[in-house]
Amino acid sequence: MEKVYKLLKSAGAANIVLGILLIIVGITFGVINIVCGGKLLKNRRNILF
Repeated sequence: MEKVYKLLKSAGAANIVLGILLIIVGITFGVINIVCGGKLLKNRRNILF
């Protein structure tokens, strides 16, 4: 039984770390998209279709 508990403990810790990393990456990409969108809106007169 101890092996099962140790396995579940390590799996749970790995899932928590992965979740935190995914949240950080998501926030980072969101901020980058907002900044790039703001630059596009600022220079929308120079964009030709």
